[in-house]
Amino acid sequence: MLKNYFKTAWRNLKKSRFYTLINIGGLSVGLTIGILLLLWIQDEFSYDSFHKNYPRIYKLENMVGTGTSRQLWSVTTAPIGVLAKKQIPGVEDVVRITYNPFYGLFKYGNKRFNEQKNHFTDPSFFSVFDFKIIKGDEKNPFPDNNSIVITKSTAEKYFGNEDPVGKIIVADDSVNFKVTGVINDFPKNSSIQGNMFFPMSLLAQKRYTGNTEGRNIENDFIQFDYDTYLLLRPGFSFDGFAKKLRDIHLSIKSDDTDIGYVWLPLKQIHLYRADGSDGGMAIIRMFVIVAILILAIACINYINLSTARSMLRAKEVSLRKIVGAARWQLFTQFIVETMLLFLFAVVLALTLVYYLMPLFNQVSSKNITIDLFDRRIWKVISLTILGTLVVSSIYPAVLLSSFQPINALKGKISAGISNAAFRKVLVVIQFAFSVILITGTIVIGNQLKYIRSKQLGYDKENVLSLWTINMASHFDAIRAELLKHPGISNVTWASVNIINYGGQTGDNSWDGKENGETLMLSPMNVDKDFISFFKMQLLQGSGFTGTAADSTHFILNETAVKAARLADPIGKKFKLWKTEGTIVGVVKDFHFSSMRQKIQPAIFYCQAKNYGQIYIKTTGKNVPEAIAAAGSEWKKYNPGFPFEYDFLRDRFKSLYESEQRTGILFDIFSGIAIFISCLGLLGLAAYTAQIRKREIGVRKVLGSSVAGILRLLAFDFMKLVVVAIIIATPASWYFMNKWLQDFAYKINIGWFVFALAGLLAIAIALLTISFQSIKAALANPVKSLRTE
Repeated sequence: MLKNYFKTAWRNLKKSRFYTLINIGGLSVGLTIGILLLLWIQDEFSYDSFHKNYPRIYKLENMVGTGTSRQLWSVTTAPIGVLAKKQIPGVEDVVRITYNPFYGLFKYGNKRFNEQKNHFTDPSFFSVFDFKIIKGDEKNPFPDNNSIVITKSTAEKYFGNEDPVGKIIVADDSVNFKVTGVINDFPKNSSIQGNMFFPMSLLAQKRYTGNTEGRNIENDFIQFDYDTYLLLRPGFSFDGFAKKLRDIHLSIKSDDTDIGYVWLPLKQIHLYRADGSDGGMAIIRMFVIVAILILAIACINYINLSTARSMLRAKEVSLRKIVGAARWQLFTQFIVETMLLFLFAVVLALTLVYYLMPLFNQVSSKNITIDLFDRRIWKVISLTILGTLVVSSIYPAVLLSSFQPINALKGKISAGISNAAFRKVLVVIQFAFSVILITGTIVIGNQLKYIRSKQLGYDKENVLSLWTINMASHFDAIRAELLKHPGISNVTWASVNIINYGGQTGDNSWDGKENGETLMLSPMNVDKDFISFFKMQLLQGSGFTGTAADSTHFILNETAVKAARLADPIGKKFKLWKTEGTIVGVVKDFHFSSMRQKIQPAIFYCQAKNYGQIYIKTTGKNVPEAIAAAGSEWKKYNPGFPFEYDFLRDRFKSLYESEQRTGILFDIFSGIAIFISCLGLLGLAAYTAQIRKREIGVRKVLGSSVAGILRLLAFDFMKLVVVAIIIATPASWYFMNKWLQDFAYKINIGWFVFALAGLLAIAIALLTISFQSIKAALANPVKSLRTE
């Protein structure tokens, strides 16, 4: 019997080739997108879960500042984790990780590399986390301060097939480091990444040797530079944990009354923030909804096409019932038919997933691979396919097996089937989903356009930047040499990256500061020409003059003036760290971080030039020559270091790569949703034309024009699309307004966005149904009426 089911199903699929191809196409495209999205979501949730201790690992973070400047810092001081291990029962171990600012150029033989991902860490890094030493002594990874542990790919880059353990790597042409261990490369789904790791004891030596204030790595609660992870014992109680950490902090630095401690489980670091707000989880939710919408549209498309063609099989079903077929047998027949069609769709979908994965990885910035032996991959694929199959197969099978044989043979089934309320509801839902995705595409595009066009408060065009390394102390000579080139119009220096600077300090005071108040400021050491170079607007006072007096002068931004409640700031006393000085100017607010964040208080000071960035303004002409001139100066003062530079416009663009990827994916998803929805609408149009062909014939005989019949058929569909737009408008406003909440500076979602989305949906729907409607309107009425 089962063989007969499949044979009959195959014949029916072959008989309606056109609709079979449409069904397979719609389902396969929907399944492809659904599988790709769910694999992406699975990858996001898999971050850091490969550590066997991950349920017990927590990252410490700080809440700092008071009032409006209260904020979350993801880094802590060096001593807090070590002291927590000593003083708080249940803290089993601690790991600290911090960036290595001391060394950048590394050499082995004739090979030279500028390494950006090198860090200081504790030996416990290799035992708390599953970053195991695969070569070397795992019990003693850092025998001395000249030890270095590298990743497997880094070892291959420097040493090829040679055994790296014991080899010497020279840092900055001056310091020898012996490779004492090798670890496997970090998985892509790890929040921690790196190439080289140095002992924390070396940092303690370099940072605190010769310190005259008595500070060392064991008691320095001023420097917030460390990612601190705690391994907690099973059953650890968090009751009073924050207070215990705060008490430890205040016992050494009692004036940090604003300090607070929070923590985040390792498994949540990728998707959440320690203050409870969303990190990447908002995007996950968005794409879960998109995956569901795409799969739902694919299911609705199949249901509509199946029921639209059901009329042609009414007599077949009736004859089967008359000769003795039970309803369950007919139901099984149609389920088998759906399963066979799904089999083709699944094969095509899996083929598309395999070939589209590289492109999907490129667009989504992922590295997802299809491992046929990975149980998790098949779990995602199986759930997607099974869920879609169950949802889309039940209703058509029930409908087709429910025909009354006598009515069907008399041709009187149209009254029952024409009660198409359910199908109309499905079309409304389908187009509502599509309108939501179209609206999302428009909003994301407009927000990205807003970001690109918004005035930043400074001029970033035609500006290239390069890190100084050894050039800062020679800046005046470099500037004079560069300005000789006709393609260069100006040169300046700053200690910070103006596009995205996150450094802050609360070590400041001013006239009128209240007891216990902490104002978090972003301090920027700048050249005297920095403000004029970037065409910043000086609202009050004056800029720096290039004289010795600049060392005690400060310029604040508007937000800092408001936060400090300075009504007339010029001439007021201000203390930054140990420097007591005077406010000489106020600069208009400018964006020095992502537009997801509000502009923070900032302060300019002008002191000795140290490690930072040189900014070179080009005329826009002879740019290659200007870059070559910068390269020549680089090689003069940084011999051996690879020449690296970037343009500020490119750096600014990179801040929003995530949003740009989201926008591209939404464009693709909207197009696919519309495509599948149109297939469903095409099916419903074919069905409507089929059951109303006699009515259309009568109307044509009585004198109706083709245009009149076209309006008659199109009007019914347009009502459905308009209802879909009405339903989708508040839903799309809600979802996109939630997405925009991540931006401190954002567009307003105006009525024209919904109007444009609605007009696009109507235009696409009209284009789709016009084919079947015109075909029905042009049909010969004699052929339509001859059966009457």
